[in-house]
Amino acid sequence: MTQALPSRSQLRRLTAPDAFWWSTGIEDTFITAPHPVTGRTLDEYELTGHYERWHDDLGLVAELGVPCARYGVPWHRIQPRPDVWDWTFPDETLERLLELGIAPQVDLVHYGLPSWIKGAFLHPDYPKLVAEYAARLAERFRGRITWYTPLNEPRITGWYCGRLGWWPPFRRSWPGFVALMLAIAKGMVETVRALQEVDPEIVPYFVDATDLFDTDDPLFENEARLRQEIVFLALDLVSGRIDEHHPLWSWLLKNGARETELAWFRDRAVPLPVIGMNLYPMFTQKKLLRDAGGRFRIRMPYAGADLITRLGRLYHERYGVPLMISETASMGSLRRRLDWLERSVAATRQLRAEGIPLVGYTWWPMFSLVTWAYRQGRRPVTDHLAPMGLWDIVPDEEDPLRRVPTPAMVAYRNLAKGGSDAVGMLASALAPVAASG
Repeated sequence: MTQALPSRSQLRRLTAPDAFWWSTGIEDTFITAPHPVTGRTLDEYELTGHYERWHDDLGLVAELGVPCARYGVPWHRIQPRPDVWDWTFPDETLERLLELGIAPQVDLVHYGLPSWIKGAFLHPDYPKLVAEYAARLAERFRGRITWYTPLNEPRITGWYCGRLGWWPPFRRSWPGFVALMLAIAKGMVETVRALQEVDPEIVPYFVDATDLFDTDDPLFENEARLRQEIVFLALDLVSGRIDEHHPLWSWLLKNGARETELAWFRDRAVPLPVIGMNLYPMFTQKKLLRDAGGRFRIRMPYAGADLITRLGRLYHERYGVPLMISETASMGSLRRRLDWLERSVAATRQLRAEGIPLVGYTWWPMFSLVTWAYRQGRRPVTDHLAPMGLWDIVPDEEDPLRRVPTPAMVAYRNLAKGGSDAVGMLASALAPVAASG
């Protein structure tokens, strides 16, 4: 059965006591712009060999027994030129998932765009272009795929494209970040409208990085509050929440936003039927500390599982909609990964016991990913593999990208097999592999 996830008219199922979906995904960052020094791009599917191994890799998803999976499609390959469309890869891969009984949660944009879109997200036609692409894909799978992520991690996209200047269009300022966020959010709104014109049953799955900003220094309390509000900026924009009473109103105007632009979002607000929270114990906690010069610096301590309970309460209080953990994993040893799996699932259970509708959990990535440092480095791909998955990529003489299952895969399969009951019976689900770390 492929209709594991509820359609738009079935969303009430998300609040049922037994509603819970285990999921996984394959890292699908697509940065098509060559680095100015190394000339490297960052296409995770290419670097991990997924373009050649997709059939077997999707078989590994089925081996886990999950009912759904986040899966990205490479727009830059689907539309290599403005007038050329090639649907071979999504037709084959998404069809394979459906045949395996796995409901795709389709990632439409994961950081990168086709290189012919000059100015990237700031191209004046970007919202129209991304909406057309989304609609064409949805038409091919009308009635068969109902969950689409308009754009993964809009805030991180805006940060790397508009504030750090690492990715196109290479802006390096707060006004650059605001301009990117407005363009990205407009594209998300137009994408949702286009998707639901094709199929009113489609569920927009809004996925963003969910940082927590804290400080013990009174001098930086205002900065921590500002940074925390920025975490919610994309969702607040697309859902039309930003008016003169919003905490970011003055800050946005100061950094280049116009009142007419913000009014555009209020006039075209789209609902948030389900929010995906991307969170990692090694990245998500942000601590503002004072440096030697009296300025603040941001440290990322390895966080405990209260990261999940705090974020779940924050998002539920602010938006009041069902939540899913759309990405989580720990990096490093198998013991560390198993420990995070156990503690994060326990935190999921706690939130559900509090009545917060946390309705899904996604271990991401399914197998090792290639770190973003690859694009600006010169070392081989195998030196940039991050051990975060349920499978490791372990090179050998016969296969430099061999997928090797770990005991974490067995643990996750046990959880998926137990469905919603496994959240409440965590110890029994993990017991068979507890001694494997």
